[in-house]
Amino acid sequence: MPKLLSPDQVAHYHEKGYLSPLTAFDTAAARSYLGKLEELEAQVGRKFAENDEAKKMHLYLKWVDDIVHSPAVLDAVEDVIGPDIRLYNLRCWIKEPQTHSFISWHQDSLNFGLSPHEHVTAWIALSDSDLESGAVQVIPGSQKRGMLRHRPTPGTENMLSRGQEIEVGENEPTDMMVLKAGQFSLHHTNLVHSSMSNNSSHRRIGLGVSFIPAHVKCGSRTRLSAMLVRGTDRYGYYEDEPRPAYDLEPAAVARRCVVRSFGTDGVIN
Repeated sequence: MPKLLSPDQVAHYHEKGYLSPLTAFDTAAARSYLGKLEELEAQVGRKFAENDEAKKMHLYLKWVDDIVHSPAVLDAVEDVIGPDIRLYNLRCWIKEPQTHSFISWHQDSLNFGLSPHEHVTAWIALSDSDLESGAVQVIPGSQKRGMLRHRPTPGTENMLSRGQEIEVGENEPTDMMVLKAGQFSLHHTNLVHSSMSNNSSHRRIGLGVSFIPAHVKCGSRTRLSAMLVRGTDRYGYYEDEPRPAYDLEPAAVARRCVVRSFGTDGVIN
């Protein structure tokens, strides 16, 4: 029996490749987390949209670690990929208000080098993500098409730095994963998805958290690290990542600076 999702929701994920919306925490908690992020940006004197601080934040920020260990999130993830779960990657996606930044149509599987293709992304909203602010849009069922050809279309406004893009026809059926702050969605690694510009007056901010079953391998020749967030690992493909004791714990910050992982563009970073 599923831990959180209904049998119909589990079936929808496997048939359509996504599930939305689900609730991670209430709006008051979302405001608190967003405040913590913006306090940190003020402390370091820069915004995180294009910086390394936006990657694997759970390794050095206790509040992000708390989010990724949330039972509501992990129960939903377990219901679709099983009980032995590693957190493979995390990025904080930030679109500033009234900007042209977008993410082209793509599949996550292109970027992470994982096999088999069982990776699921939990996209956790710290602010409202809707049509105006550029929510994630998907092509339902497209995960069944396998890996598709991506063409390079580099551009300064594409948040995928190599500009990978799948050509999508005008008549393709799409759905938009509208989320209120504190809600999250799940999507399969082969699901074709994108997001458009933020035309709203607020920052559109979410955590894209990549979860994998412990048996999933990475094709990198370098041994990578990934945090075991639930269950056990009988395979040993990854170095363990310890949880931070508190925000900006010096040892945790030092570990974050040397961690090696496949980034969202499929390169070691």
